[in-house]
Formats: sequence, structure tokens, C-alpha cells
Amino acid sequence: MQKPFQGLVGKHVVDHLYAHITALSSWPEALRAACERAASLAGLVIGEHVNVVKMHASTEQLSLLAYDDFDAAPFPTLSKSWRVHLQTSSVVFRDYTQSRNPPVLHRKETLLPSTDPRIAQWSALTHTAEALGLFEDTSRIGFHEQWLEQIASKGYALDGEEFIPLANVAAPHDEASAITGPVQRHLTALTRTNLSAPVQALWRHELINFEHSFFDYGCGKGDDLRALLENGIEAAGWDPHYRPEAARQVADTVNLGFVINVIEDLDERMEALRGAYALTRGVLAVAAMLASAQPPDGRAHRDGYLTSRNTFQKYFSQVQLRDFIEHVLDEPAVAVGPGVFFVFRDKLLEQRFLQRRYGGRRRDAARAWRTPVRTPRPSRIAEPRAPKPSREEALVAAHGELLRDLWQVHLGLGRAPLSDELTPALSDGLGIAALSLNKALSLVAKYLDQAEVRSAEQAKVDDLLVFAALGQFGKRQPYRDLDPTLQRDVRYHFGDYRAWQCNARAILHELTDLERLNAACVTASQYGLGWLVESHSLQLHTSLVPRLPALLRIYIGCATMLVGELSDFDLVKIHIRSGKMSLSSYVDFDNSPIPALSRRVKVKLRELDLDLFEYGSEAYPSPCLFWKSRFINEECLNYADQLAFEDQLVRADLNELINEDRTTAQFAAELESRRWQIDGFALVRSANLPELDKACGGHFTYRDFIERGETQASTGLPNRPRQPATYTALHDLARQVIDPVVDYFGMVELTYGFCSAELARVIPGRIAPKLDQHAGHELTRTGRPICDRLGAACDFVVADEDMEEVALWVAANTPFDRLYFYGKDRPIHVSYSATPARQFVRMTTNASGMRVPRIDRSVAVFSTAPIDAEGA
Repeated sequence: MQKPFQGLVGKHVVDHLYAHITALSSWPEALRAACERAASLAGLVIGEHVNVVKMHASTEQLSLLAYDDFDAAPFPTLSKSWRVHLQTSSVVFRDYTQSRNPPVLHRKETLLPSTDPRIAQWSALTHTAEALGLFEDTSRIGFHEQWLEQIASKGYALDGEEFIPLANVAAPHDEASAITGPVQRHLTALTRTNLSAPVQALWRHELINFEHSFFDYGCGKGDDLRALLENGIEAAGWDPHYRPEAARQVADTVNLGFVINVIEDLDERMEALRGAYALTRGVLAVAAMLASAQPPDGRAHRDGYLTSRNTFQKYFSQVQLRDFIEHVLDEPAVAVGPGVFFVFRDKLLEQRFLQRRYGGRRRDAARAWRTPVRTPRPSRIAEPRAPKPSREEALVAAHGELLRDLWQVHLGLGRAPLSDELTPALSDGLGIAALSLNKALSLVAKYLDQAEVRSAEQAKVDDLLVFAALGQFGKRQPYRDLDPTLQRDVRYHFGDYRAWQCNARAILHELTDLERLNAACVTASQYGLGWLVESHSLQLHTSLVPRLPALLRIYIGCATMLVGELSDFDLVKIHIRSGKMSLSSYVDFDNSPIPALSRRVKVKLRELDLDLFEYGSEAYPSPCLFWKSRFINEECLNYADQLAFEDQLVRADLNELINEDRTTAQFAAELESRRWQIDGFALVRSANLPELDKACGGHFTYRDFIERGETQASTGLPNRPRQPATYTALHDLARQVIDPVVDYFGMVELTYGFCSAELARVIPGRIAPKLDQHAGHELTRTGRPICDRLGAACDFVVADEDMEEVALWVAANTPFDRLYFYGKDRPIHVSYSATPARQFVRMTTNASGMRVPRIDRSVAVFSTAPIDAEGA
């Protein structure tokens, strides 16, 4: 089956194509022209405003994307996007510059032409991410925060272009008092919520399993052990501080995770490595902290650093760590991730590991393994010394955390703070660092992002305007009664109290200007704040209201004076032209992909009145909220899961079931009729066994497919499927293949359908249950599918039709799996499965009079139409 854009340079995602602008020259002229027309419609210049193009599968629309940090960031975040509908000449703009969780781009090297010199460097980063298992669940990594969570869940953090193991953390700056005495190694032990990086690597490479024992040498607080024991793994551990009484015992797999880097004595460090290896029967995992581009915290001590808590850290490079392990153990160390190595005592196990690793993990790999040739160590070349930092740069490096705290205060106020507006800890920190407030602010202004300051100042101005405008409806406080910080805000941002109040009254008058109101709604939607029906309404989640332009926040504030707390509702809808606003509450809005409406309040601002509607009773059932992602954004809870759910709805061709008046129960029943269920934020196939007389597709029941055939009729065998998946397969066969035939040719006669194992045993003649798919998803006594092809099959005939014509039509117009044609007046056999082979087989008679199958590759077969499932 030909896929859209096959053979073109770029990153193929489902049926879409992403490409960097440097790759466009290799595209066909028609696609390049479409890009230029889209840029013209959006008022953009490709290469100046846009650096990535996304072609949608329909080719009737495309997206122009701007990644401000495409070259510098290992995983760039989206800054702006323009989605252009070429047929309607419309443009939908979205600005992510103020989003705290913008979309993130992975595998950026795949967007480039093959001659680009950057591919090698960026591919290496992708290979590391793949080795760490970061792309195992791609539905949850499309946004920046979820991507960082995924990295952390694998036991790593992203530092520049390096994945650094999450092991020991530096003490917070408020614990920076000097500590004397012996090195406190036990303070480096972390409390984990995920398996550590080396244990995840062992699990990922199947070196931890139910058949082998595991020992953690230096287990710390034992979080890895608890997780493994809870999953049924035989695991034990020893730690000199937390488990000194535990026995150090031999095991198949041993972990020495982030131990050698906290031991300040070199001889003792080497002894720990030897001791762990001595307990190893199969494989030893060794992990240690890697040096990052940032200077280490703490003061130099021996070959490492002492932190403020008197803990020791030795930072290795990847090459240094490998060399240390190999020097001490005199065994090759195999890198499996940044800062993580395996050392095999069992050489056969090592060979199998390497065979799986380099052979794509194929289960049918050759049985005779050869020990791979060791890669020679790279020669060590001295790096040039970095230039000595300036005095200011040294101050920023030494007091970075303190300056970041001051920066946050600055952003919160929208202006430079005064000394009495600092927290005691911040004031004390400046004193200890011998930095005046003015000097600290000058450092902040010079080395941190000034764009954030301008954004913070505008946000503070908006906050002050909203406060003053809504204050016009009550008794206004005189300037002298204002909080001192508020007085300073007013002076800084407006000059004086009178100007502040005049600006507030002016923006209140703008509420009557419908064009200004509409423009504010358009601006909000461009920043991902709500679903805009232009010139009609803007609807969004109430948690996003504080991010709206001041005019809209005042408009909503006027309504809440009548209705009460905004936090009591989930969605707010601004009716742009009618002077109304709707506030809605839903049942478990955050955790339901299709929540049910429970209450709605319509506020009529012009009449200063409201209407209340309660739902959930028999008289007023609760309608569903569909396409919830429209009203939330990437910063909201479960947004990525919501997008994935809605994409499933589209790809399962279920959007025709969506009706805004449907209740939750009605929609669930409609889904069940299609053999689907909602499980959290996932669509899954139904696990229920339906009644035989329930509809199976548009023209038949399940009984029609099950109680069918001469042998079943003559024997009276029940012939009932036991597996829910078999009913699902019969349903899909009916909807995808049989229903279209009936709609085109008229009613068909089913001559043979589902065949249970019991029925197969009594059918006379030659049948092939392991191949013909009549058994559906039924299982043998040992639990294996009777037919590995799965799916479902039936035989049918259309009265008074040439069955060759019918067969050819089925092949060209339905997503069939396999079709067997026996003759112009004979029933045809057709099957459907989730992985269709698209095989048209003619049954011919050879010279011996035997029927033999022959695949006819000349027949035109069905090719699925592409689906554009991108959200708005």
C-alpha cells in the first residue's frame, strides 16, 4: 500500500511529513509551490519566519512551524505555528512563546537532507535516547514537561546535549553551612520513585528476570529492591549504612549503582568494584556520575569534590569511567547508556547480549555466536583551556542559585524589588555572598533573559488594570490605604494613582466595543487559550482565565460578581456579540476524556440576571463534552492523553457517533455496538460477549455469522465463540467488507462463517483452521491462537451476479485481508484483520485435478485513504 509522501526527505509521522526548509529543494515542484502559497497566505517568508514545514496527508493543508532553538537545542520546542488550509485560504495561528509546556521535536536529524553535516551529531543523541527507552511510549512525549518526566523516569536528566544519570544530588543552597568531620557518604542515597538508570538498563536488556537472582551492592535506601520484589524478582541488597547487617551474596545479576563516585578513597573505590564483581555470576552493572558542562558544586577534595553536606562526588567522563572499570577488573566494559556500563563474567551471556543488541533483537538469530572484536580506545587529545572567566561571570557561576531566586522575585513583581520585599533567606544570602541588592540586580539584568522581564511587566500591568476595573463596582480605596507594595506597583507602572484609575475606567468602557472584544478573543486563541468560533464565542477551561488579556478577564470578572467563584466551574464561554457568558461544571472533568455536564449557568450581563440549568436527572440527562482538548491546552492536566484519545476516535472512524446531545450512557452504548470501550484515556476493544441477536454491522446479526453452514445446521452444534476478540473481528468483517458489498450489490447470502474447534472436528472434507481465519481469535487448549492470522472470515454469494466481478470489486473497494476466488458462480471466501495482507488468491485446478492457490498480483487492491487527525 503506497503511503503519502513515500520516498521524500523528511520525518514521516503516521501520514504526515515534517521537513526542515533545507530539505524542500528535493521535494516535487507541486509541494514546493504549496509551501510558497501557504507562506504567502500567512504573510511569511520561509527561512526567515519558518524553519520547518509539516505536510498534512490530505495535501489540502500544511503547517508552517518556527522552532527558535532548532540548531542549538537537542530537542527544540515549538515557538509558533501557522496551519494553512489551501482550499479555503484560511490560516490558523498559534503562539507558544508564553506556554510553559510547548510541543517538543524529537529526531530532528530526520528532517534534514542526507548531505547535512549535522546529522551525525544529532543522530548520536537520538541513538542514546533510543537506548535509554525514551521512545517506548511516544504518545506521552510530545510536550516539553512530559518529555522531561519521561527522561527522569528512566533515571536521567538532560544537560545540554548529554543525558546525565540521576544519582546523587547537590544539597539545596539553604543548607550551605560548612560541615566538618568525616565524609557523609550515606547522605548521597536518594529516595526514588522510579528504578535507577542502571537497573532500568538491566531490565530493558532482559538481564533482570524471574529466573535469575539480583543483588544490589550499595543499595542505599533500597527503592530498587522494593520495586523488583513487588514485581516478583528474587532480589537482595547490602549497604554499609542502611543495611550493614545484610549478607553480601552471589547473584546472577549485580548492580553497583552510583557507589564508586561517592567514595573518596581510591583504593576503597577499587575494592568496592572488585567486591561487586566477585559476587557476580552473570553480569555486573556499574553506574557513576558524569561530569557536565557546568562547574561542579563544592570544593575540590582529592580527585573529586566535597559538597556543602560533606558528601563526596567524583565526576567521571564516559571514557574515564570505562577505563577505570577495565583497569580494575581487567575485563571489557560495555556502554549501555551515559554513565552506565555492563561487565560480563558469563561470556556466553555477553555474546547473547551483544547478538541481540547488534542484531535487532531477532529471536531467530544464528545459534553460533562470535565474540565481537573490541573497539580500540580513542586516543586522548588534550583540549585547549577555556578562557578565564571575568569577575562578573565568576560571581554568576558562584551565586547562580541565589541570583535565580532574585530573578523570580523580579518576575513576580514585574519590576525590580526593593530590599524590604526580599525574603529573609534571600536577604541573608546576599549578605553572605557580599553582594549589594543593586549589584545583584545588575548581574541578573545582564545575564538572564530580558524578554521574560517585559512579559512579566505586561502581566503585572494587566493584573493591576483588572484589579482597579473590577474595583470600580464597589467602594474604591484611597491611595494612602493601599498596601505599600501595591503603591509601589502603581507608581512604577502608571506613574500615579489617578492615571491608574483612568486606565481602569477606560478599559471598562472597551467592554461595549464588540470588535475589541472579538480581537481580544482572537489573541487569546492564538496563545492556546480556548476554542474560538470567530465573532461568536471563546470557550476555555477556567484555570486558563488568569492568562487571558485584561479585557477578557474583566469581562469574566463582571459575570462572577453575579454567579460567585469561577473555581466552582470547569469551562467558561464568552459570547462575543450577545453580552452573555456561560459557566459549566462537568463530572470528573480532569480525568474523563468525555466528561458529562452536571451544571450550567448562563449569565446575562446586560440584564444583570442569570439562568441555572442542572443535569443528571431522568428529565434532564447529562450531555457529553466531545473534543475536550479544544478547551484546554498543553499546560493542563492529561492534555497529551486527551489528544491521543481523540486521535484514536478519528482513526477508528468513530467520529460519526459524536453528537453534542448524546449522554454518556448513550455514547457508551454506541461504542459498544462498534465493539469499543473507554478505559481511562484509551479506546480499547470490547471485552464483553454480545447477545447473538445483536446487530453485527448494518445488515446482519452475530447469529447470522455463527449459525451458518451445512455442517453446523445438520449437527446443531452451538458453535459459540469464547473469546470477545472473535466477536470484535466478526463485527469488523461485517462493517468493513460485507456491509459495503450489500450497499453496492444488494443483499448477500452468507454460506459459511465462524467455525469453532468443535465444529471443525466434524466438518467433512479438507479444511485448514490454522490458515482460513474462520476460527477468529479462538484459542487451542495450550492458549495459542488456532489461526495465527487472527481476524475473521466468511464465505458469501450474491444472487444473479458474476462472482468474479464481485470479487474484483471487493478487492478494489474494501480493506480486505485475503480473498479466495473459486469461480464465477461459486461463493468467495474473504477475511478481514487489523494487519491486512491484501492478497487476491485464485483457486485453480492443476493437471492432477487438484485445487491450488495462486496469488493474482495484477488485481487492483484497496488502498486506505489517508486521515488528517491533527488537532486544531
